Order: sequence, then C-alpha cells, then structure tokens
Amino acid sequence: MVKDWQKIAGDLGGAIAKLHTGIPDVMKAFRAMDAAVSTDAALSPKTKELIALALGVAARCDGCLAFHAKAARKHGAAREEILETIGMAIYMGGGPSVIYGAQALEAFDQFSAAD
Repeated sequence: MVKDWQKIAGDLGGAIAKLHTGIPDVMKAFRAMDAAVSTDAALSPKTKELIALALGVAARCDGCLAFHAKAARKHGAAREEILETIGMAIYMGGGPSVIYGAQALEAFDQFSAAD
C-alpha cells in the first residue's frame, strides 16, 4: 500500500494551479475561506490540521491526506497525535477509515522522514 505521498502533494500543486487559471473567482473565494479558518484562534493551527486529516481519512481523499499530513507535520504534530487522530476517524468512519487511516500514517511518516 506504499504510495509516494510527497509526489502526490507535489502533483496537487500543478493540478490546483490549473483550477486557479480556469476558475479564478472560485479559487480566490476558496483561498479566502482557507485564510479565515486557518487563523490561530480557539483552536491552534495544529489542531485544525489534525481535524482536517481526520476528515480526509473519513472522506477517503488521497490529496487531503497528503496535504494535511504534511501541514500537520509542519505545525508540530507528533506521530502519537496522528495516531489518535486516525483512531477518531476510524471510530467515526468504520472499516474504510481503517484503510485510509493506514495511508494517512504512511503519509505522515514519509513527510517526517524527509525533514
């Protein structure tokens, strides 16, 4: 089940850039929403990335796993926090979340090894 999560994250950049070109107003609004929810407020950026990672597991979204595992690492998440986050996603999402939880951990481990 080994995927190259750094490549997946990198490939997303090019694909998303095409969206910025094709639907600039939508992507501008999306960036504004991202900026609004990413502030350090009642929840820290790390906590928000852990939540986003759990949602990516539950939604079975490879790109979400790559992006949010990398961002969680950037914001100082520890492997144990990733595992607890995956545990909550499995609790809420059942069997399919076990598969994507394993992939989320794999993504986090690859980004950690690259540091």
